[in-house]
Amino acid sequence: MQSATALKLNEAETKKSREQRQAAKEAVQARFHREYYTDYSLIFILVFMLAFGLVMLFSTSSYQAGLEFDGDSTFYLRHQLLASLAGLAFMYLASRVPYRVLKRMTVPAYAASMAVIFLVLTPLAYSANGATRWFKILGVSVQPAEVAKLGMIIFLAGVIDRLGKNAADTRVFLIAMFLPVPVCVLVYGITDNLSSALIIMGICLLMLFIAVPDYKRFVLIGAVIVSLGALMVLIAEKTKDNPLNYRFLRILIWRDPEAYASGRGFQTLQALYAIGSGGIFGKGLGQSIQKKFIPEAQNDMIFSIICEELGLFGAIAVILMFLIIIWRLMIIANNAVDRFGALLVVGVMGHLAIQVILNIAVVTNTMPNTGITLPFISYGGSAVVLQLIEIGICLSVARSIRVE
Repeated sequence: MQSATALKLNEAETKKSREQRQAAKEAVQARFHREYYTDYSLIFILVFMLAFGLVMLFSTSSYQAGLEFDGDSTFYLRHQLLASLAGLAFMYLASRVPYRVLKRMTVPAYAASMAVIFLVLTPLAYSANGATRWFKILGVSVQPAEVAKLGMIIFLAGVIDRLGKNAADTRVFLIAMFLPVPVCVLVYGITDNLSSALIIMGICLLMLFIAVPDYKRFVLIGAVIVSLGALMVLIAEKTKDNPLNYRFLRILIWRDPEAYASGRGFQTLQALYAIGSGGIFGKGLGQSIQKKFIPEAQNDMIFSIICEELGLFGAIAVILMFLIIIWRLMIIANNAVDRFGALLVVGVMGHLAIQVILNIAVVTNTMPNTGITLPFISYGGSAVVLQLIEIGICLSVARSIRVE
């Protein structure tokens, strides 16, 4: 009897010991095993956005491409498709490279942002539509302003991360705020691209806004920006008979596009006609009339063709897609394992948000025309490739998030 009892106790202890060993083994495995987080929602909406952009690009550009390239109506579509596929490949590679590697590239990123701009002054320079804002390497045109945006996101994320709590100090804050100014000056002065210079500065302010919880400074900065804008409008009105330069002329066109209908206001008016004629559900895909009249409709003004062909419904759908992308990036930033990763995602999020807002504002004549493209949809190879690389960096940050 005692022997049977002892045997049962021994079996119980053996079973308990086995369970403890198994639990310890699982704990060790859990300690060394990490399940990487992949934001499939972001990837899905991004691929859908690219496909939608290609469809709208073909619908918008086929007529003009047929006239310009001896009946080749798919010219713009083919180039954008190749750029999109290349961008997706680079996005995948960027997502697999640990983003912390970029922390050691903050200074090189700043130097590269400035160096690529000077290539516009070399024999590699490439001009289009009266502007010299590109350079060509191996037959591929690159817009240095787009490279500078990515470089400045990496640089600012590294600098603000290193500053830490010191960024709240007024002197340090001002230094950090003016670090992008030389790059902005070069972008504006050499490539004559004011919109990209403003976007770079906007990215900097947004990253500082997230890193420094002192909203009074940003209210003051906002007041200064609004005051400068009002001053420029006032100067433009005072010199309307003889505008100081074409940027002040753009302000006058913004104020009264019909007064310049036969000149520089033609594009803005045609875009407004396209938006107004679309109604709620639009004329139908490929049925746009204004795409025959809007200059370079496949670039800055593609949103107006979306409004004409797909109506208010299509316009809201596009805005919602961008909002979903921003929302997914916000989730990644909120869950990033370190400050540097979060700042990288915030920089990309700021870049996309600012560019989308400015493009739609220009198309709807809410602000003066500044030549800003719509991310992932407007025609532009280097732009879509670099924007997808930025998304790849965000996916790399997401992969560091521990999944429970």
